[in-house]
Amino acid sequence: MPLLARLYVREKDLDGIDPKDRPAFRTRLEMAVDLVRWAKTWLGSLGKPVWVVADGAYAKADVLKPLRDLGVTVVSRLRKDAALWDVPTPRRLGQRGRPRTYGDRRIDLAKRAGQKRGWSTATFTLYGKPAEKRYKTFVATWRPAGGAIRVVLVDEPKGWVAFFCSDPTATAADILTGIADRFSLEIAFREVKDLVGAGQQQVRRVRASVGAFHVCLWAFTLTEAWAWDRPADELVGHRSGSPWDDPDRRPSHADKRREWRREWLAAEIRAALRPGMTTEEIAAAAESLLVLAV
Repeated sequence: MPLLARLYVREKDLDGIDPKDRPAFRTRLEMAVDLVRWAKTWLGSLGKPVWVVADGAYAKADVLKPLRDLGVTVVSRLRKDAALWDVPTPRRLGQRGRPRTYGDRRIDLAKRAGQKRGWSTATFTLYGKPAEKRYKTFVATWRPAGGAIRVVLVDEPKGWVAFFCSDPTATAADILTGIADRFSLEIAFREVKDLVGAGQQQVRRVRASVGAFHVCLWAFTLTEAWAWDRPADELVGHRSGSPWDDPDRRPSHADKRREWRREWLAAEIRAALRPGMTTEEIAAAAESLLVLAV
């Protein structure tokens, strides 16, 4: 659920903002680390590990190394031309100096994917359904990540793809389910924009824009929290007006918003129907109901 966002402004666009409202320039990667640090602060008290599933654009040293220092595990896509190295051999007894972080043999992902040996087949729960995948996994070292990572190659119909996890002890199931779960983030982004209207606010000041955006985020989050433990049939009970819809489809965010509005409206109507209301109270209640209905 969306809780916090940061406004990114391209450096070349900063001059167009009034100096008293102009934010300091920060890259997307810097702001990503800032958001994860905020989340880690709040979630750390729960004593649970924090995992970040990110787009491949954030799989860079500016993000991976700070998050490794924070103790946060990152799962993301790995470039096919990533400069991977093998794991360094254990130090010999009596050998001096700091242990090596990176191996001395380069790993070519394309060659690894082209080798017939080392592939396994297993069934994973992806996107809520069991899916059989042919995969290959191994541990390598990667400088942007600051050390060892777990790599998973997946043989897809359109060609192999590579993923990684900054925790080398992670399993292939951990990584593939994490990548699949990222789809729910994309759905949240779409619904916050299309249904709630984030990014469509028409305000003049930078801070007003940020504030309006966060109102949209919290409207989305509070709706999801309201519907969290409610039965699915209660949230989709008014699809009879849409016979083309699938009645067995899980409740969408639009269903939850519609049902919550219906509950608000019902509460207002019940309040308006109480006995002993004056003419002024009835007029005020009618006006309130009209506003809700519109």
